[in-house]
Amino acid sequence: MKMDFLTLFPEMFPGVLESSIMKQASEKQAVTFGVHNIRDFSFDKHRKTDDYPYGGGAGMVMTPQPVFSAAEHLMQEAESTPRVIMLCPQGKPFTQRESEKLAREHHLIFICGHYEGYDERIREHLATDEYSIGDFILTGGELGAMVMADSITRLLPGVLGNDESAKKDSFSEGMLEHPHYTRPADFKGWKVPDVLLSGHHKNIERWRREQSLKRTAERRPDLLKKLTLTDEEKKWLQSIENEE
Repeated sequence: MKMDFLTLFPEMFPGVLESSIMKQASEKQAVTFGVHNIRDFSFDKHRKTDDYPYGGGAGMVMTPQPVFSAAEHLMQEAESTPRVIMLCPQGKPFTQRESEKLAREHHLIFICGHYEGYDERIREHLATDEYSIGDFILTGGELGAMVMADSITRLLPGVLGNDESAKKDSFSEGMLEHPHYTRPADFKGWKVPDVLLSGHHKNIERWRREQSLKRTAERRPDLLKKLTLTDEEKKWLQSIENEE
């Protein structure tokens, strides 16, 4: 996969792209990252990328020309048609399901906005997708783009040491993940559940599934509405509700 970032602040990216899983993915050639300064594509002699909004109002608006020129430059060099992703509060929520869909693409271009917003023509005639990472406002789209890139990158084949890890993450199966424990078995009197020490794999899987269901019911009951539960899981859920 290739990921390109169009930004006014390219200096924000090296720390993320050159660390941890992102760095490993790049070294394994599972993904190639490109960071491009939108100002480099501005026709304005001062490399200006914003202007006052027609009709008045507070703040400045990102002008279309530099963004279009930057994206079109990348598209001309692309081996396949890229998805052009605009980060904005009006976009659809970015979820694990959306991450899995995007992980099947070959080329993603992220547009990182700033100022009061984008000229609407960027949205209408350039972006193929609009995403928001949450119901809150950030100074710019860079952090959102990096969050999305991290989520997508770890799903690419061969990036994680064990591909099963991604499949069992929270949200991948529609529920929150079960609790984890490691050594020591007794820490300050807080002990690891006996079932995890039993070596009985079927019982362990059952416990993990029950705990996952319990944690989801307690913290994200909205997720349960989207799940198709077995009769046994419905009984677990009922027993959890009775305990409460």
